[in-house]
Amino acid sequence: MIKDVDEVTADKLASELNVEKTIARLLVQRGISTYEEAKSFFRPEMSMLHDPFLMKDMDRAVERIINAAKNNESILIYGDYDVDGTTSVALVFTFFKQFFKRIDYYIPDRYKEGYGISTQGIDFAHQNGFSLIIALDCGIKSNDKISYANSLGVDFIICDHHLPGESIPEAVAVLDPKRVDCEYPYKELSGCGVGFKLIQAYSIATGQDTKSLEEYLDLVVVSIASDIVPITGENRVLAYYGLKKLNADPRPGLKTILELANVKREKTITDIVFVIGPRINAAGRIKSGKSAVELLVSEHTQHALDPGKLLNEHNTERKSLDALITKEALAMIDNDLELVQRKSTVVFSSEWHKGVVGIVASRLTEKYYRPTIVLTESNGVVTGSARSVKDFDVYKAIEACSDLLEQFGGHKYAAGLTLRKENLQAFSGRFEEVVAGSIEEHMLTPEIEIDAEIELSEVTPRLYRILKQFAPFGPGNMAPVFLAKTLRDKGYAKIVGSSHLKVEICEHNPIFSIGAIGFGLGNKLPVISSGNRFDACFSVEENEYMGKMSLQLNLKDLKASKV
Repeated sequence: MIKDVDEVTADKLASELNVEKTIARLLVQRGISTYEEAKSFFRPEMSMLHDPFLMKDMDRAVERIINAAKNNESILIYGDYDVDGTTSVALVFTFFKQFFKRIDYYIPDRYKEGYGISTQGIDFAHQNGFSLIIALDCGIKSNDKISYANSLGVDFIICDHHLPGESIPEAVAVLDPKRVDCEYPYKELSGCGVGFKLIQAYSIATGQDTKSLEEYLDLVVVSIASDIVPITGENRVLAYYGLKKLNADPRPGLKTILELANVKREKTITDIVFVIGPRINAAGRIKSGKSAVELLVSEHTQHALDPGKLLNEHNTERKSLDALITKEALAMIDNDLELVQRKSTVVFSSEWHKGVVGIVASRLTEKYYRPTIVLTESNGVVTGSARSVKDFDVYKAIEACSDLLEQFGGHKYAAGLTLRKENLQAFSGRFEEVVAGSIEEHMLTPEIEIDAEIELSEVTPRLYRILKQFAPFGPGNMAPVFLAKTLRDKGYAKIVGSSHLKVEICEHNPIFSIGAIGFGLGNKLPVISSGNRFDACFSVEENEYMGKMSLQLNLKDLKASKV
């Protein structure tokens, strides 16, 4: 699918910026139509960040923390066990450690306590004399837990970015840009991003140097990339400077992860998604998210080495569990005709590891391309994760079944849920009814969005230099995908690895050619063999071979040309 673009605006912008029309089209597709907007996009500045006090309840949160510091109170930093939660806790704990003599952090046990604020966590705080809890990446729906904490005299400040329920918990302060009564200009912060706004506000209120807050942005960019929030607006600024910090001077914990994974090149969002994020996540999936925080708050590399190695071991175990459960789930679906024919997937096994069902749900969604829920049994209840396809709101579909659930939460494309075992069959049937009744047929076919059709000869070092400045890439600003038509293989196409297509592509002029790799596209070899003309969509990247850099196409798909 080629994205639409306002050609008049693109022509005007190309003239203003003195760039090729292709570049102007890419910018217009990203909501940029003036020179000033383009300047802000290509040259983000920390000064572009919004005033944190625009967020509802921020003044109350800061005032409560200032009073806690004055009165020598003990505070507990509480967060979810995933990447966003653990980076949030590491950031807020490290910052406030300089102002509080007694401060600690708490990560709930995924298997004993489940997601979000737990009674056990509140009891821990009460029994150990913590009078204030700052909760990160969770809490927006924990009304009953906050009431319980209030009854014990334990105050809460909630920093969340998930959708609120019908009523807001009665905490001292509830920071969440998605509150309907919150006028904060940017709504898509990660949980760690909300935590960053809290320390920014505290710094302003207490006269601290806000420039020093940039040292926390390596944690913020890890949360942005791993939680798959849009890399637009304020997130783009935070991610841009976060990557600078990650490359120039990462904190010891992140440096250790990268060294153990042997990542020596310039780090990008992709490295966070595929290298850093899974290792941090593995801690909470396999054992305890607390070890991830221990790594992230390490002040010296030697202190980070042991927890870093432990995370690596957990990640290896996570990979093998992921592969095994995915295989079992695929067999379960393929051997059941009714499951094959449904518009949704709901699979359950009491034997599956709770820590990897979300990953398995993603794998099944890729395979069958439909809303998917993978469930297992834990602590006497059925619990699991949901993933969705483009444009379908799986959270709303689950909400329509809420009378059958004990609890649920999440986003449009990813959610978690818990239900009683006796409701499993009814839930599976209802969820299928909701999906089948609301999903549009086109949503069940994966599509590749193409930014622009170009000639192959337009893929030049100059184009790539400009494209690099579009980074950091992610939702809302994906790496541009191009379409080129009537191409042919120079005769060297082959399958490398188990299923990857490696090819040298040329256009009308056989003198100009460029190398290309298509991961998982080995089955397309017949399409391009025997001199057949084909169309390809691709992104442009740099490839290093024996110390030499060259441009390379990363093929997304290809098909026979119509001419």
